[in-house]
Formats: sequence, structure tokens, C-alpha cells
Amino acid sequence: MKIMVVGGGGREHAIIKKLRKNSEVEVIYALPGNGGMTNDAVCTGIGAKDIDSIVKFAVENKIDFAVVAPDDPLVLGAVDALNEVGVPCFGPTAKAAAIEGSKVFSKDLMKRYSIPTAAYEVFSDMQAAIDYVSTAKTPVVVKADGLALGKGVVIAATNEEAVDAVKSMMQDKIFGESGSRVVVEEFLTGPEVSVLAFTDGKTVKPMISSMDHKRALDGDRGLNTGGMGTIAPNPYYTADVAKECMEKIFLPTIDAMNKEGRTFKGCLYFGLMITPDGPKVIEYNCRFGDPETQVVLPLLESDLLTIMRACADGTLAECEVKFSDKSACCVVMASNGYPQKYETGFEITVGKDVAAEVYVAGAKLSEGRVLTAGGRVLGVTAVADNLGAAIDLAYENVTKVSFENAYYRKDIGAAALRALN
Repeated sequence: MKIMVVGGGGREHAIIKKLRKNSEVEVIYALPGNGGMTNDAVCTGIGAKDIDSIVKFAVENKIDFAVVAPDDPLVLGAVDALNEVGVPCFGPTAKAAAIEGSKVFSKDLMKRYSIPTAAYEVFSDMQAAIDYVSTAKTPVVVKADGLALGKGVVIAATNEEAVDAVKSMMQDKIFGESGSRVVVEEFLTGPEVSVLAFTDGKTVKPMISSMDHKRALDGDRGLNTGGMGTIAPNPYYTADVAKECMEKIFLPTIDAMNKEGRTFKGCLYFGLMITPDGPKVIEYNCRFGDPETQVVLPLLESDLLTIMRACADGTLAECEVKFSDKSACCVVMASNGYPQKYETGFEITVGKDVAAEVYVAGAKLSEGRVLTAGGRVLGVTAVADNLGAAIDLAYENVTKVSFENAYYRKDIGAAALRALN
């Protein structure tokens, strides 16, 4: 089979490495891919948002199956366009991808179908938003409506911070048109859990839970990032919580999308908070999370391609989705200064004795050398019998990967270990 994976980050590298384990796979093309995944896929350089070129490539290369991984091409209708030319796809249509593409849509959906989430207000007028947050109970959460590379959320500790967040989104347009509308939410408390779920629009098969570390600095301080590391499984996601989530959140969400005429097929990401009042949805994503994918897929024992095809075909109910009972830890190595200003162009060296998976996110190939080319450069993922061992192994292997200007958090998994103990 000829497979095509749209995207070029660490998430896509993890997906590609897992797809390669299927003996039917002849070749995997990455669109665009990156310089650090050339041993695992043919990197085309075609942009993930260039829908016309993606479709043209799929037709000319007789692609048998496509995986559209990032949010932008999903929201832009890449799956719809590929399906139109007869290429089966893993991923939701544009109508279904609106569950991430518009926070206003997703919040209104949850309200209509009584899916537990934070109380909220929506504003398209900046002054009205400023007036509201000026007197709102703090902390308060301000979110840009549209896609913002996972950074369109501000947890404002004071009313002044909330006003600044509204102005930066609606007036300064730091997220472009994504900030034309804002959602202002009540601040929820409790441990956060990420749950990715396979679905064919009827059946939901959750993957193993995970815990992301969004803040740039140790101790969950500093700016929000796309994610500095992850562990799986998440100790706060107990069997009782999982049962409640399936009954009150997962199945109701799939049912709601069907009733709206937006049947969702692919990977639906549930960002949850386990509040004193039970689990609530913080956000939906219409795709695999990054870097959650880098700890979830290494624990998947079933064949990924078989599952993805079942999601597209509507046969997920008959498909085995089995996970290991081991634990995984991913430590993201970033360019110093991320998520703000940072330098790139430094050579990446991976030791021959690395006993972990290295998923490359931001790299380019130059004269046979792999150089840094992004904020989040790569993730080092280790699997072990228990979480403590997985964390130790991940950090042991981080020391065997090097590039100038490298930065990583030293406490990935520490909160999860405290919860376990």
C-alpha cells in the first residue's frame, strides 16, 4: 500500500513510525515532512495547507490511504477534497472539524446537548468583552475562537490581565482572524487529562490517557507552549472517571455531532479537567494531540493502519484496539527561548546507543546534516514497566541527543508520580 501522511511535526513522525509496522505498507509519503524523518518517510515538501497540491500528489502517486493529521488542513477541508477524488482518509470532514476550528461552535454544542463544560460567554464586540472581563471573577479564561497553534488561551489571574488578553486578540490580532470572536470562561480547578479516541461516527474506542505539560518552565511556570512533554497513562484517569466520561462526554459528543449533521470520523481529542463536580470538557481537538501522540502510540499493541481504515470504513466496532499496560514518557527538547524568540540552524546529533524513540518535529536537512528548524525540535519517548522507570529512561536518553541551544523541562512526569504516591 502507498500511504500519505499530511503534516510535518513530531506527531506525524510518531504516526509514520507506527504505520510502518504494517507489512502491507510499501511506502509512506510525508507532506511536507521534515529533515529528521527522512529515514521513515519520503518527505515531499508539499505544505500541509496546500490542499490543491495535496490532492494532485495523491492522484498522481495513486495513494491508497491518506492520514490528515494537523488541524489546519482538516478545517480547510483536506479530507473532503481527497474523498472527492476517491482517496480514503483518516480524519474528519471540514464540517466535523469545526469542533476544534471554532471554540464558539464547540461551546454552543456542549450547551445544547448538556455535555459538562465551564460556564462561558461569547463576544464579537471588543468593548463588550472588556466591560465583562473588567468585573469578572478571577482567574478567568480568555480564548480566541479559531485555530491558534494551541496558544490561543490565556488564563488571566487579574482583571487587568484579562483586558490585555482581549485587546491582544481582538485589537492587535495576534492570532489573526481567529481572535475576531473570543470566548470568556469560568476558571475550573482540578487535574487535567488528555484522552484521544478513535471513532467511526458510531463507535468510540478511547486510547490510553495522558498528561501534557504546557508551560515552558519547570513547576508549570512560564508561557503556554504547544507542549513540553507528556506521560501516559494519566494517574488521575481512574476506571470510574473513564466510565463517567464515556457516558456523559464521549458518546454524547459523537451523538451530538451526528444530530448536527457533522458525523465525526477519525481521532477526537478530549481535553478534560477532573473538577470537584466531575469531569468537564476544557476543549476538543479534531485530531491527534501533539505531544500526546508521542506517548500514546508507542503503547498501542494493535495495528494502527487497520484501526484507521476501520474508522474511515465505519467498521470500528469489529476492530481490536488494545494498549500495553506499560507506561511512557516523552521529553520535548526545544530551542532555548521557545515559545518566543529563538535561534535555529544547529546540527542535531543522536547517539548510536539511544534506547528510546526520537520523534523529530522542527528540523531541516542541509548537505546531509539534520539542523534545528523550529521551536519544539524533537521528543524523546521511553517505554517501561512503570511510570518512574519510563521517566528515568527518557531523561537518560535525552542526554544522548544534542544540539546547541537545546532546552527541556527537568520535571516531566513529576506531578503524575506525586499523584501515584
